[in-house]
Amino acid sequence: MAPLPVTEGEVAFDAPNAGKPCKTWYKIVGDLTSGTPPLVALHGGPGAGHEYLAPLTDVYERHGIPIVFYDQVGCGRSTHLREKQGDVSFWTFDLYVRELDNLVDHLRLRDGPGFDLFGQSWGGMLGGAYASRKPRGLRKLVIAGGPASIPLLVRGYEDLIAALPADVRGTLEECNKRGDYESEEFEKAASVFYSRHVCRLDPHPEEVQCAFKNLKDDPTAYLTLQGPSEFIITGSFKNWEGYHDAHNIEAETLLLNGRYDEAHDLCIEPWFRTIPKVKWVTLENSSHMGHFEERERFGQLLGSFLASPAL
Repeated sequence: MAPLPVTEGEVAFDAPNAGKPCKTWYKIVGDLTSGTPPLVALHGGPGAGHEYLAPLTDVYERHGIPIVFYDQVGCGRSTHLREKQGDVSFWTFDLYVRELDNLVDHLRLRDGPGFDLFGQSWGGMLGGAYASRKPRGLRKLVIAGGPASIPLLVRGYEDLIAALPADVRGTLEECNKRGDYESEEFEKAASVFYSRHVCRLDPHPEEVQCAFKNLKDDPTAYLTLQGPSEFIITGSFKNWEGYHDAHNIEAETLLLNGRYDEAHDLCIEPWFRTIPKVKWVTLENSSHMGHFEERERFGQLLGSFLASPAL
């Protein structure tokens, strides 16, 4: 198989109050001048990096849809800002929306066929928030495992944790009481939750391992916005409910989640209820990484949605 046509680049990003010049690193698979609307990929975390979204290249190979990957500021090959740990006035949705707008403008994606947006997990939250602002040029939106409401996400976690083995549940509860989120004891118990509701493949694909490595290397944004783990949400977006603005989303939208997803139906449903033009598909054998766990089915759903004429 011939190697994929890849172009890499950087764009200067004026991050408000960063205190230093910033840049956003990006990678394009395919040709942005092909006339086919490109798909801009928003990774999760925040801070997980672009690598674990590699299966999105399947839609390029099958449908010729160019893919734009990028590392959001604070992770990967973009500018890191470890000195902004805990700065809730810096790590905001506005910061990431501004960065995305900057990249879209740099790549001149608004004109011509426009562009589509794919967001996974935190990236889905960002995608929903971005689309709610009615950006010029946005054609279609895909939210994969991106909660519409953090309070509803947390409420559903209670049921998921209650279903864990008693010893695991007890360990998590004890660690939470004493604020212990870094011990081997906590990590071992948390891994049981992760293996059920984040990625059910064993071993984890190399690209998924890379996402966890990125988060461990620089957890600044994750700790500030999210908190110490996937299911302990104490960060600044703990009360976020993006669906309140979702009626403003004009882009045709596809919602995807897994039957065993940490982004359970309870926190996805508000998107479905409020976005005007929306379709929702649940992958029966997946958790949070359906693009790996059911790669073929995921790629078919994504490709057919993007390749079909816009409504």
